[in-house]
Amino acid sequence: MLLNVDEELAQDYQNELFEAKRRKESNARLKNGTISEEERDVYEELLTQAEIQGNINKINRIIAIGQINEAIDQGNPEKTLETLLLPTAKLQDVRPVNARHYQDVLHHAKAQKCKESQDESALLWLDEIQKGISDGNNNIKEAAILAVGTSVINKSLEKGDSQPILMILQSKFGLRLIPECAETYFRKLSEAKNLKAIEDSNESPWIKLVMKNMYDYYYNVETEEGTCDAPKGVVPKTSWLSGEEIQSIVGQVTADYNREQLWLANENLIVQLQARAKGFLVRKNYRERKAYLQSQEPSAIKIQAFWKGYKQRKSYVDRLKVLQGNVAAIVKIQSWVKMWLAKRSYRKRLQYFKDHNNEIVKIQAFLRANKAREDYRTLIGAENPPLTVLRKFAYLLDQSDLDFQEELEVTRLREEVVTKIRSNQQLEKDLNLMDIKIGLLVKNRITLQDVVLHSKKLNKKSKSQLEEMVMVDKQGIKGLSKERRKKLEAYQHLFYLLQTNPTYLAKLIFQMPQNKSTKFMDTVIFTLYNYASNQREEYLLLKLFKTALEEEINSKVDQIQDIVTGNPTVIKMVVSFNRGARGQNTLRQLLAPVVKEIMEDKSLIINTSPVDVYKSWVNQLEMQTGEASKLPYDVTTEQALTHTEVVSKLESSIQSLRAVTDKVLTTIFSSLNMMPYGMRYIAKVLKSSLHEKFPDATEDELLKIVGNLLYYRYMNPAIVAPDGFDIIDITAGGQIHPDQRRNLGCVAKVLQHAASNKLFEGESEHLSSMNTYLSQTYQKFRNFFQAACDVPEPEEKFNIDEYSDMVTLSKPVIYISIEEIINTHSLLLEHQDAIATEPNDLLNELLEGLGPVPDVESFLGEGAVDPNDPNRASTLNQLAKTEISLSLTSKYELREGEDQDLKSLMIKTKRLIVDVIRTQPGDTLLEILETPATTQQESEHLKLAEKRAILDSKTPEKMKRSQSIFEDGQLPLEQKKRKIQRNFRMLEQAGLVSSATKYQEIINEIAKDIRNQRRYRHHRKAELVKLQQTLNALNSKTAFYEEQINYYNTYIKTCLDNLTRKNSRRSIKVDGKEEVKGSKKVKQTSLKYTAARLHEKGVILEIEDLQTNQFKNVMFDITPGEEVGDFEIKAKFLGVEMEKVQLHFQDLLQMQYEGVAVMKMFDKAKVNVNLLIFLLNKKFYGK
Repeated sequence: MLLNVDEELAQDYQNELFEAKRRKESNARLKNGTISEEERDVYEELLTQAEIQGNINKINRIIAIGQINEAIDQGNPEKTLETLLLPTAKLQDVRPVNARHYQDVLHHAKAQKCKESQDESALLWLDEIQKGISDGNNNIKEAAILAVGTSVINKSLEKGDSQPILMILQSKFGLRLIPECAETYFRKLSEAKNLKAIEDSNESPWIKLVMKNMYDYYYNVETEEGTCDAPKGVVPKTSWLSGEEIQSIVGQVTADYNREQLWLANENLIVQLQARAKGFLVRKNYRERKAYLQSQEPSAIKIQAFWKGYKQRKSYVDRLKVLQGNVAAIVKIQSWVKMWLAKRSYRKRLQYFKDHNNEIVKIQAFLRANKAREDYRTLIGAENPPLTVLRKFAYLLDQSDLDFQEELEVTRLREEVVTKIRSNQQLEKDLNLMDIKIGLLVKNRITLQDVVLHSKKLNKKSKSQLEEMVMVDKQGIKGLSKERRKKLEAYQHLFYLLQTNPTYLAKLIFQMPQNKSTKFMDTVIFTLYNYASNQREEYLLLKLFKTALEEEINSKVDQIQDIVTGNPTVIKMVVSFNRGARGQNTLRQLLAPVVKEIMEDKSLIINTSPVDVYKSWVNQLEMQTGEASKLPYDVTTEQALTHTEVVSKLESSIQSLRAVTDKVLTTIFSSLNMMPYGMRYIAKVLKSSLHEKFPDATEDELLKIVGNLLYYRYMNPAIVAPDGFDIIDITAGGQIHPDQRRNLGCVAKVLQHAASNKLFEGESEHLSSMNTYLSQTYQKFRNFFQAACDVPEPEEKFNIDEYSDMVTLSKPVIYISIEEIINTHSLLLEHQDAIATEPNDLLNELLEGLGPVPDVESFLGEGAVDPNDPNRASTLNQLAKTEISLSLTSKYELREGEDQDLKSLMIKTKRLIVDVIRTQPGDTLLEILETPATTQQESEHLKLAEKRAILDSKTPEKMKRSQSIFEDGQLPLEQKKRKIQRNFRMLEQAGLVSSATKYQEIINEIAKDIRNQRRYRHHRKAELVKLQQTLNALNSKTAFYEEQINYYNTYIKTCLDNLTRKNSRRSIKVDGKEEVKGSKKVKQTSLKYTAARLHEKGVILEIEDLQTNQFKNVMFDITPGEEVGDFEIKAKFLGVEMEKVQLHFQDLLQMQYEGVAVMKMFDKAKVNVNLLIFLLNKKFYGK
């Protein structure tokens, strides 16, 4: 059924429905053009009821809109309301009471639209009409609220009630109010209302409001009725305040209050503004007055001059009359006043000085210090410092008691450090041997007696080694005869030359086989340089390393990679030294924190081996299920990677590995300054030497070689095995867990690849995901290696030059064993032609003076060892290991009467000049030398010489200077000056000084000595601290070794206790000898075998120059010695004893441990080591 159908609109309905049906048919044809007539749906072409109703409603709305616009044009509110209420218009919220306002609003809206579109026939559309209705409703609602508020406020004002005013203004008017102004609001509103009040009792109750500044609204304050139609015959109230007036008054009060607060907040600015305004006015008046006076300047000057002249003349005449009348009194008064003023000024100045005594002292001290600083800056900064400045600082060259004490302390600590290092090295070797022996004992390869014997020796050595080293030094070598003393001094000269001239040792290293040179390095070379225990020796050792490295690169390196693959001797020396006792503490500080962090992380498990990850996964599955896994246990890497679980665990390990590696990298990169200077300097030398030999090599190639030294050789082993390099503390018997060692190994592997820029390929293809990380890390390593090579030269670092040995207090001392002295002498003679090629070489002269190589007994002298001592060989062997101290000196130091050594002559001359200028002043050196000294100056010089003699008498022997220097210091002042002049002539002939410059060259050298003396004292204090730290670290290491010895002793005691319980018939003494019940010795029987029998057993392989069929004629007699493990083997041919040898069972076990399968006996017979051990075990130990 169709609704709202108007018969009058039938034609409009027809047209609209016709158009709608035509559109629908057209759309249906487009949609169904490809289907047959039978498949067509007729309803797709016909209008539905809803569509018909929609089109009817559309026509009705269009008609309704036209009717509404027509009613609006007529201006009849009732007609307009009627059209708005048409059901076909479907307008919302149309209120009949607002008909007048609808008419006004819609009429205004239509007029506005016509104006904007410039079309008088423009119509309002449905949404515009609905908006007008809504606006009208809102306007009336707002007007009603405002009217109520206006009514309430006016009523309150009439009642004089101020309480509701603030609330009404906020709620009804929506104004932003200030609570502090509530009374002001009420007062102002009351005043305004009183002004409007009129005496008219017939005033209507209606008030009028204007909506939107154009529509009127009327409100009855009594009935509270509102309308838009003006009430007929009614005049609105005029005695009440309107809403606009209320808003204006309230706004004005708020603005006044805000302005008042603004003024108060900016009072200072307002005062300044006023001041500027007043100043402007005053300056304006001043300029006007000044302009007037300037215009009248000639007249003003005349008036002023006339008046001043008059006053001055009058005053002068009056004063002159008074003075002329009182001349005597005036003179007396003047004398008293002058005296009083002078006294007052003096007392005032004196009191001022007393009141500011401290300040005056400070000022004087500041001025003096400033002058001293200026003089010192001149001394160290000026190219040619004046003699007057040099004289002020000459006292700095004197040695004080503190200098001697510090020097003695350094010497003592250095001796203790070197001795401790050697002691620890020997302890470490003995402990390693003890490890081997206990390991062999566990394997039942040696007897318990052998282990106990070595343990006894170890304990003895650890407790008394230092005492043994000192005894001979006190009683033997230092107390020898004059002849042997002379030989000892010759060795001191030899070792001084070797120490200060690195060329000899560098050549000697390359002349020896590599295995022999390594032992030579570990003993003699590091001993010769006292393990670099002070700056001088570290400087000299670095010079040796540099010389040897350059020699090796020039002579042995043909390709740049030979440095990496060839394992150069010098590189091993450098790394060994810097990882030794001195560099170990540095490695520990550098790596210990991060290594401990990795090891203490119990949850960290890094495994980058796919096969190991796979096996671990299979084991985990079997443990969880309790059933045997069907997966194969032995797989290849490729097969393991086919399992997603393995790949997942591998990726997790890679992520953990990267995180841990970043921590290690951060530690390494942030601790560049902690790396030993020696390592960095050798890296610099290595890089520059390779670049010099291979100029075409790229920077990357050179830095990879540097990285191989700094990381792979120096740091990497300490990361892989921190327990082996004292990076971490391991208790006796403790060890690192395999998971911890694998974690560290994985980190070291990644760092090694990154440092050499080597990617994971081939067998490590499964780690290729880290290749980008490796490349990025290599760039960081590259920058690190470049920065590591940026170090100063040793001369600058240690402040050492050719005169350093001349100005130091003590002579250099080394601590070396007699055996090492003899071995070094032997090696030098053996390779003399290669290392000292020139006939007049200093080394040749020294070796010639030493003569042939002595043995231990001849070195010590006759009577050192009792010839009847049964243990004579053992005693000599023990004495050979005794250490002695050698005070190194140069044989070619200048002596009395010699003038060839110009350097020493220069030093002596400088000492004489210092003595002279300290007691005799002068502007130039020539002036001092030519001016005779006064008696007082001679006296002062004598006191200085006596003081020096007393100090020299207290100086230890090691620190005393040569006799010639001492004698020069005791000469009178004038003789010193004459000697200086003679020395000047010799130095000038050599071109070292010049009289034309007034000998300024030697003054500059003295200034340099003063600077160096200060630096030397500073370095000595630093060396004291460094030596003490090193000694503490060595003591800690010794304590660890002693703990290890105690652990071994406990283990051996347990073995002894067990053996005692198991074997009641046999007891074992701690010294290794056996006892049988009844304390009767058991005589050991000897074994006799023919060579043929031993050949059958495989013990003897062959005998040189003897056929196998003759082996039956050779008899071997094996007899146990007195010491357990010692055997004496005699060889007889046809019953005739030929040779005999002493065989130590422990030596056989050591050879077996080192993998030596065949040994030579009697220099002819080749013996199978393993079978010989088996034979001895079977026959003598019952195994």
